[in-house]
Amino acid sequence: MCRIASIFLLQRLKVSMSGDVRDFNNMYTRAVIKFFSFLQGKTPKEIHAILTETLGEHASSFATAQNWVAQFKRGDFSTCDAPHLGQLKTVTTPEIIYQIHELILEDRRISAKSIAEQLGISHERVLSIIHEDLDVRKFSAKLVLKCLNAVQIRQRCQASEQNF
Repeated sequence: MCRIASIFLLQRLKVSMSGDVRDFNNMYTRAVIKFFSFLQGKTPKEIHAILTETLGEHASSFATAQNWVAQFKRGDFSTCDAPHLGQLKTVTTPEIIYQIHELILEDRRISAKSIAEQLGISHERVLSIIHEDLDVRKFSAKLVLKCLNAVQIRQRCQASEQNF
């Protein structure tokens, strides 16, 4: 019975590896590790050898098998990923976009780094807002709109001529 169950689990794991869904791959791998460690009493080294034999290059590392066996022995029998704690994703709000736009209009030579420091948001978020939401790019050390209309182009040409 155990032999049939282990063959079934390994075949199911192999089929899941051929798909694109990584969460199911991890879940099946953990289920196989749990099965071999508790029902068959195998060591992490033996489990890794079985996984490598069955899955080849797609098999989890020995350290992964060892960590999961240890976790199961501690009493945590869940085969799913735990929710990750950490910094929440930043949401772009219209207020932040407006503040960044105002800072750019006040000083066109302002850097994204100084904007990020002033508003207390990440540099990457500021760059995303500048390029995607405000449609602005760096041109000759100044931040300008990507698509200038005819009036704006004429004003820029006149200002450039006056400077020379």
